[in-house]
Amino acid sequence: MTDTERLTQTASQVRRDIVRMVTQAGSGHPGGSLSSTDIATALFFKVMKHSPEHWDRSGKGNDMFFLSAGHMSPLFYSVLARSGYFPVKELATFRHLGSRLQGHPSTDHGLPGVYMPSGSLGQGLSVACGAALGKKLDKDDRKVYVLVGDGESEEGQIWEAAMFAAHHRIDNLVAMTDWNHQQIDGTVESVIGLGDLEVKWKAFGWECITAEGNDMQAVLEAFDRAHSLCGHGKPVMILFKTVMGKGVDFMEGTNKWHGKAPSAEQCEVALAQIKETLGDF
Repeated sequence: MTDTERLTQTASQVRRDIVRMVTQAGSGHPGGSLSSTDIATALFFKVMKHSPEHWDRSGKGNDMFFLSAGHMSPLFYSVLARSGYFPVKELATFRHLGSRLQGHPSTDHGLPGVYMPSGSLGQGLSVACGAALGKKLDKDDRKVYVLVGDGESEEGQIWEAAMFAAHHRIDNLVAMTDWNHQQIDGTVESVIGLGDLEVKWKAFGWECITAEGNDMQAVLEAFDRAHSLCGHGKPVMILFKTVMGKGVDFMEGTNKWHGKAPSAEQCEVALAQIKETLGDF
């Protein structure tokens, strides 16, 4: 089995996890979680150098991942559990009172794999810049990865962080945008149009790659290209073109499932479209 085939199978199970978690909780954000699944799966199961057994919040000796768009927590929790940070069966506690798996990632309970609480949009890229700069100062050769949303990219703090990273030549930082063109109130273009994101990121002094984000081979190739650009004085942004709600036909391409849980019946319809590959929690 090739890496692409293996990762595609893992992504299928992650999508099942997302749908089941949100349905069981009766709340959550399936749309962006599903659109970003292939990206996060490639990161955690192929691209990043990380060790759940030797994890702590200092990030020393590990590649670090920050989820800036914290509402995509179902995806984050699934890839963390499936890669060994905590038991897979704990996914069943998503959004339960007292659970470590809160609606937005939190550090209150010391959940392994979570470096920062996120949910206030725009902040994650700033924190990732600080972590990456810290690694450079410490002579730590690992990288920092951060996932932001395109709707989140309407936040001014994103662009302040962009200027900071370019100014300080933070070239061990790989940022990714889930470019699905949808946000809570409608299409991104109808709320605050972002224009040509590739031109913008390059104008802010970043290397910028545009790739298909729901094609596993294309995702892997984009990360390979990003790594070839690291270490040359500029941070890297990968704009991943994705489909909101990818993998579930009635969720695809619409903002209606940004933050809405399916009914039990809708969940069954969705799961019928997504192959079980690693066993459900």
